[in-house]
Amino acid sequence: MTAAGRRWIVLLAALAATLLTARLGVWQLDRAAQKNEVQATLDARMALPALLPAELANEVQAAATQHHRAVRLEGQWLAERTVYLENRQMNGRPGFFAVTPLRLDDGSAVLVQRGWLPRDPMDRTRIVAAPPAPGRVAILGRIAPAPGRLYEFEAGASGPIRQNLDLDAYARETGLLLRPLTVVQEDGQPPPDDGLLRQWPRPAAGVHKHYGYAFQWFALSALILGLYVWFQLIRPRRARQGSRG
Repeated sequence: MTAAGRRWIVLLAALAATLLTARLGVWQLDRAAQKNEVQATLDARMALPALLPAELANEVQAAATQHHRAVRLEGQWLAERTVYLENRQMNGRPGFFAVTPLRLDDGSAVLVQRGWLPRDPMDRTRIVAAPPAPGRVAILGRIAPAPGRLYEFEAGASGPIRQNLDLDAYARETGLLLRPLTVVQEDGQPPPDDGLLRQWPRPAAGVHKHYGYAFQWFALSALILGLYVWFQLIRPRRARQGSRG
């Protein structure tokens, strides 16, 4: 292959790599724009007035439109149905999410993520948590989907300590008329005296990571172009000028 042919191959390869990485950067900016729209929707929902029990969705699709809405509920805790989801973190510490159904006045129930408690480092099955308050209670919270699923080695777990909790399976297990959503409980004023931590992370669409990825792709595109200009244009020209001098 001639020197001219090699130069053309290098040029085409550099152009292809530059265009590809630049296109990936633009794609990440598009993803960021989409996430900005999602974040705006989340922020708008969080600013709406609190829902009342009668307004809670009964269908999965309707429940999705209520996620992150504030809610005020009154009912009675079904303490014997409490489940502790293990390997859940809050502020970087491993522990459990305490999840308890709240029976509403109409007979339906809502699964409430009541808060977080630390794990005993010596005995993972030892749960030290105050039971939910007896009698009729009023709580504040935000509507959320079911707790995120973690990898588990055994399927169909039962008992008070579990890795995951499926709403449909839990409804069949308990016989409760569960709404197709959960509520993440907030402290309120005064906060419940149950020793649980409720420093839940603010819902976010993850926009900033896409800006970071876009910067990396654009930087790589500029680097490829810069290397081509240096090694294929500037450096050979300097070499020719040096040889003539």
